[in-house]
Amino acid sequence: MNSVGDAVVRIGPALGVVVVVLAAVAVAVNYLGHTGYWRESMVATLRAAVQLAALAAVLGVVIQRFWASALFIAIMACAAAWTSADRIAGRRGTWRRAVRCLLPVALSTVIIVAALVIIGVLPATGLAVIPTAGIMFGGAMNTASLAGRRAHDELHTRSGEVDAALALGLVSRDARLEICRSAAATALVPGIDQTRSVGLVTIPGAFVGMVLGGASTTAAAVMQLFVLISLLAVSAIAAVMTTELVARQLL
Repeated sequence: MNSVGDAVVRIGPALGVVVVVLAAVAVAVNYLGHTGYWRESMVATLRAAVQLAALAAVLGVVIQRFWASALFIAIMACAAAWTSADRIAGRRGTWRRAVRCLLPVALSTVIIVAALVIIGVLPATGLAVIPTAGIMFGGAMNTASLAGRRAHDELHTRSGEVDAALALGLVSRDARLEICRSAAATALVPGIDQTRSVGLVTIPGAFVGMVLGGASTTAAAVMQLFVLISLLAVSAIAAVMTTELVARQLL
């Protein structure tokens, strides 16, 4: 065991038991509470265990070669887009939806990360690029999923208002956008609240990890600020682009 890992949580058999118990609690509460997500909780837990084990095995090799890191990032982008397409459609997403979801989920991240590498803010190494891109992909994916789902729900609930707007002469895109934009924008609330409350309510993992790794608290705070602001940027882009695609009936 390493001292950094033990400083956060003591790794051992007891931790394994705790993880299993907490996973069982999540599944049981979802089942008994009739949330409809107990199976998804169970599948998500199993997938997380398998995927993190695979990541631990593969990442050490991938980060040594930049081309391999770029390929790994492309796989991450496709997985994020497929997940959002699935959530937005309310059923298994098709590959066409997944390709369209690459726009809100991945495009902004790729552009920002590439720009950071070009100007020298981010080292051109897998160790730096993969985690940065992964954090941004995750934020954009969550925002796109929520924005798309809420936009569809709002359009379904207020379909009569869409018809009324069409009757008044608005084109389909404008009528749908007028109805769903506000609901879709609520997908930005979690990220904004996370940024507003950082240091007061939450102490993010990137900050803790850097401090435990030996960085100064100032350097850790600057890095965490970069992460939070980059998430705000990609999330805003993801929300607006997703809403636009839903309004145009492309998602």
